[in-house]
Amino acid sequence: MSRLRILIMGAAGRDFHNFNTVFREDDRYEVVAFTATQIPNIEGRRYPAELAGKLYPGGISIYPESELVGLIRSLDVDQVIFAYSDVNHQYVMDKASTVIAAGADFRLIGPKETLLKSSKPVVAVCAVRTGSGKSQTTRYVAGVLQKMGKKVVAVRHPMPYGDLVAQRVQRFASYADLDEHKCTIEEREEYEPHLDRGIVVYAGVDYEAILRQAETEADVVLWDGGNNDLPFFAPDLHIVVADPHRPGHELTYYPGAANFRMADVIVINKVDTADLAHVSAVRDSAFAVNPDAIIIEAASPIFLPDPAAIRGKRVLVIEDGPTLTHGGMKYGAGIVAARRFGAAEIIDPRPYTVGTITETFAKYPEIGTLLPAMGYGDEQVRDLEETIRRVPCDLVIAATPIDLTRVAKIYHPVQRVNYELQVIGPPTLEDVLRERLG
Repeated sequence: MSRLRILIMGAAGRDFHNFNTVFREDDRYEVVAFTATQIPNIEGRRYPAELAGKLYPGGISIYPESELVGLIRSLDVDQVIFAYSDVNHQYVMDKASTVIAAGADFRLIGPKETLLKSSKPVVAVCAVRTGSGKSQTTRYVAGVLQKMGKKVVAVRHPMPYGDLVAQRVQRFASYADLDEHKCTIEEREEYEPHLDRGIVVYAGVDYEAILRQAETEADVVLWDGGNNDLPFFAPDLHIVVADPHRPGHELTYYPGAANFRMADVIVINKVDTADLAHVSAVRDSAFAVNPDAIIIEAASPIFLPDPAAIRGKRVLVIEDGPTLTHGGMKYGAGIVAARRFGAAEIIDPRPYTVGTITETFAKYPEIGTLLPAMGYGDEQVRDLEETIRRVPCDLVIAATPIDLTRVAKIYHPVQRVNYELQVIGPPTLEDVLRERLG
């Protein structure tokens, strides 16, 4: 009997995990290709034979998603697996229609086949959209668990943009580890805050191997989700962060809407800056589709070393890259700080961009008068540095989760914005964590 020919549509994360858990050792299937989107410079590679297993001695080619229809026909594809995140439901069905019209079946793979079971308790923190506040929620949860006397190990959703074999299992315990693994700005934004709190971070490509190693040094495994994807590990407590600045998205984005329905706890974040009617709309959505979930409200207050330095200044605002690009947010903590503390003008960076930063604005024109902290490789970091240098501003407001000056030269004065979760209860996340894991 011939093997079912599979193509996996992805973005160097969920696609590889689905392959590893569902297809790698199953000889009923033959995965003939991956396609890649969302992330620069990941197409044109191969999923290496060292990771692909004995059924794939030559590895598996990765193509640009723009070639999808031609690949379905030329490779005689039977079934296409959609395996990336933070896209609206219309987008998913547009892709389904494209695939079906080209002659293949279209499939979404759920958690039953892809959730790995751990020997240790797992707390998963996920979201309904990129930029909902998942990272500060994860940090808050980690702090509570540490206060409870638990040894916490964080496992981050994959961001393997380099040598996949070398990145099979990555362990980060210091900034030196970040440098050794040549981490991108996006990776540093997620890892550094954990390291600052003494928490070891794992990431990579093969999450079965990652989990087994993480279990050896953890009392609790903390799944630190990416975009709005489902967790890779079966959670004992599933926390999902919703964003009232984008009411309705908790029901209309894939797979965040599934997270929202699966959650044990829904954190409605940013209630300090959102319209009350929008907070109520998200709460109503939760009551409608997940009435058993515990609902917790939270704020994300901002902190700066010298807020007075902003008043009257012409400022360039730099925000977290993924939040502005495929997260679709029009502003973040940097814009809030600029407005709250009296900036005279927010300078539009678009006339001053160069190279890959210009390309980013062309791909995501809705970003507007913000600069995303893009840094997928040395070339893009250099383009980011040059763009910042060219902007005629008095001050840079850097609202990324890391000290951007560690990885990019910034010649203007900088005010760094920090933001942490502030739970408004009862109930609180601490109450829930102590009840479930105490």
